[in-house]
Amino acid sequence: MCSNCDYTIHGRHHHFGWDNSFAPAERVAPGSTIEFQCLDSSGGQLKADSTVADIAKLDFGQINPVTGPIFVEGAEPGDALKVTIEMFKPSGFGWTANIPGFGLLADDFKEPALAIWKYDAASLEPALFGKSARVPLKPFAGTIGNAPGEKGHHSVVPPRRVGGNLDIRDLAAGTTLYLPVEVAGALFSVGDTHAAQGDGEVCGTAIESPMDVVLKLDLVKDARLKTPRFTTPGPVTRHLDAKGYEVTTGIGPDLMTGAREAVSQMVDLLSARYKLDPVEAYMLVSVCGDLRISEIVDMPNWVVSFYFPRCVFE
Repeated sequence: MCSNCDYTIHGRHHHFGWDNSFAPAERVAPGSTIEFQCLDSSGGQLKADSTVADIAKLDFGQINPVTGPIFVEGAEPGDALKVTIEMFKPSGFGWTANIPGFGLLADDFKEPALAIWKYDAASLEPALFGKSARVPLKPFAGTIGNAPGEKGHHSVVPPRRVGGNLDIRDLAAGTTLYLPVEVAGALFSVGDTHAAQGDGEVCGTAIESPMDVVLKLDLVKDARLKTPRFTTPGPVTRHLDAKGYEVTTGIGPDLMTGAREAVSQMVDLLSARYKLDPVEAYMLVSVCGDLRISEIVDMPNWVVSFYFPRCVFE
């Protein structure tokens, strides 16, 4: 429990998808600090003793639960919800999976795969993957947002104007996030917590890990935001920069094709160099490698780069 929090929202107060008719789990005043107990993106279906056979048993109707919603008094359409991300309380358990039909290279990796992670929740020392790779950790919430203005039930999978499944690695402790409000009270929820992820989350999963999140919710009246924006407290790649990067590229007229090419080449590079099964390399780059648009002005071809931090193996 959080001794300095105004409220604790227990994990049982979760929902699937977005719907502005959901009853709030709590009504709070602007400026309240709240601890959210968040489930992992499997909703607890995958555990420390799970095997790859459990991937086929997943109930996708129970994927990506979010804790909430929270009704913030005075929030009105046109305002922004100011979310100060104060801290995370990791669990020490996580998983990464290749789920058939999902991910950037789904056509190349059609069989399920599962990696179970155990990490030190107090020290957050880099977590061991396989025999020699150690992945730096940076906890954050993958899904964080307000209810959309449109009536009805909406999938939690795609990101939206009001936030949702953003999967932005830098929504970590110390960051301030601003979310457009489209309904009275904002109806804010959070979940899909990760211990680490690369920019792009290319295999479709990060180090999916249940954890508690402490946030302060406040209002910016009449902000008129069109989409979310955020401010980081400092450098965003320092946990990965120490040894430099290996970088592959994809070049051509289509950014998605370029992204696939850059990632595929990195999977090939790591598989050959470190004797990894290709699907292991694919899951590894998803949790710590970064996709970047390096150039998008010299038509007809654009450059997408994939950065893999050398510190993982050195």
